[in-house]
Amino acid sequence: MKNKLFISIVLSICFSFLTVAQEKELNKEQQQAADEGIIIDGEINQSKTIDPLTPARAAFYSAILPGLGHIHLKQYWKVPVIYAGLGAGMYFYLDNQNTYNRYRDAYKRRLAGYTDDEFYGSISDDGLQEAQSTLQRNKELSLLVTAGIYILNIVWANVDAHLLQFNVDENLTFMPHYKINEFDNTGDLGLTLNFKF
Repeated sequence: MKNKLFISIVLSICFSFLTVAQEKELNKEQQQAADEGIIIDGEINQSKTIDPLTPARAAFYSAILPGLGHIHLKQYWKVPVIYAGLGAGMYFYLDNQNTYNRYRDAYKRRLAGYTDDEFYGSISDDGLQEAQSTLQRNKELSLLVTAGIYILNIVWANVDAHLLQFNVDENLTFMPHYKINEFDNTGDLGLTLNFKF
C-alpha cells in the first residue's frame, strides 16, 4: 500500500512539473506565434495585411504603362512576355501597313496610266485590289490583337493581385490520399478536406 501511495505521489509531482513546463513552453510558442502572425487556439493574427485596393492599383498601373502593374506586384518575369506580345502585334501591323501602301501606290499608278510599278507584269489590277483588301484586313486584325494583349495585360495584373491575397495556409487543405485497407488488403483512394477554425 505504501509503495502504491509513494508511486502515485511521485507520478503526480512529475506530472505537475511536466504540465508547468509545457504551459511555459506553450506561452513562449504563443508569444512567438503572435509575433509572426500564426493562428493559435482559434485566434487569427494575420502576418500580412490585406489591401483591398491592390488589385485596382495593379490594373490602373498596367493601364497607364503595360507591365507596370506586374512590377508593382514584384512579378518581373511577366513584363517581357507582355512586351513581346505587344511588340509582335505592332510589328505585324506596321508590316501590313507598309505592304498595303506599296500595293496601293502601284494600283494608283496603274489607274493614272503608268506601267512602271514594281508589280507590273506579275500581278494584275484585280490582284492588286485583292491584295489591298487582304492586307487591310490583316492590318486591322493585328491592331485588334495588340489591343487585346493590352487589355489582357490589365486583366492579368488585376487577377494576379487578387490571387496574391488569397489565403493559402495549413488550416485549409485539400489533398488526395491512398490507404491500404487492413481487412481485405486492397487499396482505398480518396480525398481529404481539412478545414480548421
